[in-house]
This record gives sequence, structure tokens and C-alpha cells, in this order.
Amino acid sequence: MEKTIQIDGKDVRLKSTAATPYRFKAQFNKDYIAEIAKLHKLGKIDIKKDGEPNFELIEQMDFEVFYNIVWCMAKTADKSIPEPLTWLDDFEEFPLFDILPQIQDMLAITIQGKKK
Repeated sequence: MEKTIQIDGKDVRLKSTAATPYRFKAQFNKDYIAEIAKLHKLGKIDIKKDGEPNFELIEQMDFEVFYNIVWCMAKTADKSIPEPLTWLDDFEEFPLFDILPQIQDMLAITIQGKKK
């Protein structure tokens, strides 16, 4: 699955393939599916509740996982993307609250597979 999203006014191409979990493990030494499964246990990632931040959900989340996943999807789409810290330094803003809803379908398909 592939999509382009806007981050800090820049088009960022994201892609998830069968190689994405291997790339994630090689870079972060963590299992991609296990990390997503931890997040999946939280249910639908709804950062805002009635227009306000959902602090109960936010306290349970490890946001580093999301930064890592977004980087890994970007790296899968574009092999020229630099290491995570260098890549993240290219953005003045990295609004996870806006990014997460845009990648939820890509995360879900990793866990559930395609619906028939």
C-alpha cells in the first residue's frame, strides 16, 4: 500500500510492503508487528476526544514507535531518505496528531490483511 501525505508542508510518500517489517527490525532492532500489535491493543487511535486531546490514550502510547513507523514507511517508498534523526531534522513540525489518522489504514492492513 502506498500513499502521499503532507508533513510540514512537504509531500511525503509512504509505502508499506512485505519488506517493511524487515527494514524496521534492521533499523530499530524491534519487531514491527509486535510494536504495531501493542498499539492495536489501544483500539482506534483517536488522539482527540470531543475536540480536546485524549490524555488517557496519550499516556498509554509510546510516540517513538510512530516516528519510527513513519520513517520506515518513508524509507520503503524512497531509499534515499537519510537516517531517522537526520530525516526528522528536515521538518520544523511533525504533527503526529494529524499524521496518525492518515496512516491508520496502512497499520491496520499490516495486522489484519486485506478485507475481501
